[in-house]
Amino acid sequence: MDHSNHVRLTDAELTADILTDATIYGPDDEDIGSVSHVHGSGNTAQIVIDVGGFLGIGAKPVAVPCGQLDFMRDEDGEVHAVTTWTKDQLKAMPEHVDD
Repeated sequence: MDHSNHVRLTDAELTADILTDATIYGPDDEDIGSVSHVHGSGNTAQIVIDVGGFLGIGAKPVAVPCGQLDFMRDEDGEVHAVTTWTKDQLKAMPEHVDD
């Protein structure tokens, strides 16, 4: 997927309502997970990504800083993000547990 024509989200758009369920793409446009939920808002939010699993079953939640993801909308208005992390790198992170 060519992300060069996609519109980057503004800080004001980095909210749970907009980001939840967004697909996360890693290097080589590999689908590496999806946004489970968000703690906070804007560029300082913590994004919880479900990595691995199938249809949400067996996925491991990991938390990453929002600033490490590049959120955008495609031509159809679908929100997604790209990152330099691979699925294996995310799986190696500590599991996120909500307090």
